[in-house]
Amino acid sequence: MGAELASAYGAARALFDEVDAALGQKLSEVMFNGPLEVLTLTENAQPALMAVSLAVMRVLEQEKGFRLPDKVKYVAGHSLGEYSALAAAGALKVSDAARLLRLRGQAMQAAVPVGQGAMAALLGVGKEAGEKLAAEAAQGEVCQLANDNEPTQAVISGAKSAVERAAQLAKAHGVRRFIPLNVSAPFHCALMQPAADIMAQALAQVTVKAPCVPLVANVLAAPIDDPQKIVQALILQVTGTVRWRESISFLANAGVTAFYEVGSGKVLTGLIKRIAETAAAASIGKPEDVARFKAARA
Repeated sequence: MGAELASAYGAARALFDEVDAALGQKLSEVMFNGPLEVLTLTENAQPALMAVSLAVMRVLEQEKGFRLPDKVKYVAGHSLGEYSALAAAGALKVSDAARLLRLRGQAMQAAVPVGQGAMAALLGVGKEAGEKLAAEAAQGEVCQLANDNEPTQAVISGAKSAVERAAQLAKAHGVRRFIPLNVSAPFHCALMQPAADIMAQALAQVTVKAPCVPLVANVLAAPIDDPQKIVQALILQVTGTVRWRESISFLANAGVTAFYEVGSGKVLTGLIKRIAETAAAASIGKPEDVARFKAARA
């Protein structure tokens, strides 16, 4: 993860070194060489994903002459990706973002004892059906819509027993496939309130600046650039729904015709194509992607 970027570009290597120094750990060595079970620990996975995203941005900026405020109208990020987006837009220092995500991962993991929470993807239905299913399955326990990803994909999160009840009720709500997710905690639901409290305290100790372009926040599906509103959105995001479908719809309606997923993977690119069907969407995560992006803009 990120090894090809570090090998090809000095700017990427420097970014990984910066994250390592901020965390007091050679996270990059785990990213490049594993073991996978260590990398996928939430406290490592969150800063690692951010590091790859920002490494790509550093390469585009320092070695390819791309300036985000000149070329980009908005930034957005899915869940932890909001920290990457804010760092890319200059609202957060890279070192602060890395430490916040390390803490966020630890706090989320500690908020609910292992085995007491669960998440599941609902295929074939969207927000409305997901909310109704979660409400019926709750029966006094926590069960919420965690992600509104695209018109035919939602994610629910909550107490394990409630999510298991949702599995039995799913077909009656039009769910085509009910997929339990292999996650370490029930993210983006009220069970994460202890983690939200910890993040509120941590964010109060960090300087957040106005980003060079607005952030379309997960919990609002609307743009913000005021530092205080950004902090509040990051706190609310821990327990709130990731309104990705609405966020992309907002951007498309605001005139955005090209979307770039910067970092590891192509999942968001696929979601975007199913939301803003007439817009262009591409991912930039490896050296060949950087070269393709540069050639397209030459």
